[in-house]
Amino acid sequence: MAIYAIRSRALGARSTFAPMSDTQKNSILIVEDEQSIRDGLVELFDQPANAITAAPMLPEALAALRAQTFELIVTDLRLGGKRDGGLQVMGLAGMLSPDALVLVLTAFPDDDNKHASFRLGALHFLEKPIDLATIAALAAEHGIATALRPDVQPLPKGAKTKADADGPAKS
Repeated sequence: MAIYAIRSRALGARSTFAPMSDTQKNSILIVEDEQSIRDGLVELFDQPANAITAAPMLPEALAALRAQTFELIVTDLRLGGKRDGGLQVMGLAGMLSPDALVLVLTAFPDDDNKHASFRLGALHFLEKPIDLATIAALAAEHGIATALRPDVQPLPKGAKTKADADGPAKS
């Protein structure tokens, strides 16, 4: 199964599909069953340095994870009525994309899901509705450009956050 990067140039523009290239820096997986939210996230990350894979449901997300590694995974917690769909995404991502930054979005926050998400590698557990500027700021901290923060530079190899890239704080 071929995985394709979504490339759209303007809001409301029809998406075109181009095969992913190995030279692209930031592979991003967006897993969201609500089309309007998924489309908004795709538009947010639509930048030249990003290769975006959008999955509407759990089977597509799992297939994408098996096909390649990702630097960023944004997943809804509940997918198509499956309470644990996002947890399954995180479980497989932990094995196949262990260095990925994982952002969890949910309209149903509870402590059990929050703790399970963190145990499975999520770095952020965000309650819907979430401002896209918040997601853009979190991505920028990890060197991933967005439509709201297009000036973000990729991090050097080995750095996980901007603080890692800048080195120890100077006194």
